[in-house]
Amino acid sequence: MSAAAVKIEEDSFGTFYDEDLKATFPVRRFTLKISKNVTVRLINYGATITDIIVPDKNGALADVNLGFDNMDGYTKNWFNPYFGAIVGRVVNRTAFAKFTIKGETYHVSKNIGEHHLHGGFKGFDKKIWEVNVEDSKVTFSYVSKDGEEGYPGSLLVSASYSLNESNELLLEITATCTKPTPVNLTNHAYFNLAGHDKGLEGLNEHKVYINANSYTPAPEDAFIPTGEIKPVAGTYLDFTSPKWLRDEMPKAGIGFNNNYCVNISNPPTMTIVARVVHPPSGRLLEIYADKPALQFYTSNYLPTENELQGKGGSFYTKNGAFCLETQDYPDAANQPNFPTTVIVPGQIYKHNVRFHFGIQINAEESSSSCNIA
Repeated sequence: MSAAAVKIEEDSFGTFYDEDLKATFPVRRFTLKISKNVTVRLINYGATITDIIVPDKNGALADVNLGFDNMDGYTKNWFNPYFGAIVGRVVNRTAFAKFTIKGETYHVSKNIGEHHLHGGFKGFDKKIWEVNVEDSKVTFSYVSKDGEEGYPGSLLVSASYSLNESNELLLEITATCTKPTPVNLTNHAYFNLAGHDKGLEGLNEHKVYINANSYTPAPEDAFIPTGEIKPVAGTYLDFTSPKWLRDEMPKAGIGFNNNYCVNISNPPTMTIVARVVHPPSGRLLEIYADKPALQFYTSNYLPTENELQGKGGSFYTKNGAFCLETQDYPDAANQPNFPTTVIVPGQIYKHNVRFHFGIQINAEESSSSCNIA
């Protein structure tokens, strides 16, 4: 199937008032659809994925990506879960909201206690991005100015989304800088292959495989890495063979929120990082990336009550979805044992992700898979 088989349509998703710029911007929505019944919707607020609609083994369609029906959901909820957005300039935690580059210490915003999370109070997920549509690709771009949230140098970021004939959503992220700066970007999609509105019951029906033999310990008081790298063998974090979440979730306390060290080459190349199957529906998600780490998160901090209303009037609650965030190691700017996340002028940050959606045959036994027909 050629790229021409992918249709891209644009409509409005409302407006966004930027308090810093004192201006109102149109929010543009783009629908990517392929003839195999895979549909993805994107908006230029946060370069966000709002919908991923895929069929099950019987052809029934469901949206497997958590999100909101309108801009009020993304901007006026008391709780912001970063649904489907590009997160940065640095994803995950930065210890005590500071880091040092070439002897100079930079202080970034403290938006989670004494620490820094997901780019600060107004990270990339809360910005209007410029858009360019060409052939089967939608490219969002954003300029993060020198000093934004405390980061050094301006950063030009682009995030390109496309669908291919194999029912894969492709994400290409690049960035260049004007001063040395840490960069660690990801897409923060929340998935539930049973359907976005199926909650914990649906989550427990998934089997998960993660291609990682080790992880970076991070105490649960603040999830700041200790700098160690430890094996997953013999722990509840071991997903090197597929495991049911209904069996593993009770072992994880409030749920999983852990960084895995992907079994990947050095320098990194595209590698499978995780495979998740939902046997009742047969839906399958495989994620490939060229980054050395993966944050596995089971939406532990969504509300416990029906307070966060999502698409179609559904309510999203604790442990109702999972995230598989491809990334560099968290807090790498403060951890000499971790690969650096600092880029310099003239260097191009690159991050490629492939989300493959398919159907698992004999899913109970995890035997074989096929593309969506």
